[in-house]
Amino acid sequence: MSSNDKSGVLHVYDGIEEMDHHLPNWWLFILWSTIAFGFGYWFYYQVSGTGPGSMEVYKAEAAEAARNAASNKPVSDETLLALMQDAQSVEQGKAQFTQQCASCHGQKGEGLIGPNLTDKFWLHGGTPVAIHKTVSEGVVVKGMPAWERTLGAERVRSIVAYVLTLKDTNVPGKAPQGEPAQ
Repeated sequence: MSSNDKSGVLHVYDGIEEMDHHLPNWWLFILWSTIAFGFGYWFYYQVSGTGPGSMEVYKAEAAEAARNAASNKPVSDETLLALMQDAQSVEQGKAQFTQQCASCHGQKGEGLIGPNLTDKFWLHGGTPVAIHKTVSEGVVVKGMPAWERTLGAERVRSIVAYVLTLKDTNVPGKAPQGEPAQ
């Protein structure tokens, strides 16, 4: 049954009156704001292409997971060589090398006070694990500090990854020192 004898009442069903009131302004504000945000979000991520796509996010998360997995593994030739293939780790290592190591080893690893890192001769072993040990524990007799306490394990591994990219590039610099790497 419907009755329109009261002003503002549209229908009455089982004693429940349906009134004709306007929606509250705060509710309308939230509704229109949500619609505007949704349209902007859709345009930014789907239409314009300026937002990161799902594949970009996936690749970034996969690279982060690989870095975390590599940093949690014990140091071995395989883990350090795998880290050498990660461009972001090598870039981080290059930045750390420039800040911490270039004053003794040169910007390109050519050797200044410290030995040349670009030839095939190594004073303390040329394997990835030997290089990691040298960087992390230092060579106190020669004045090289132990970097692992200062920089942490992840940065030391990234420096080693960068040094491995320098190995056998033969940049002109300091004369060879040590034994040829096997």
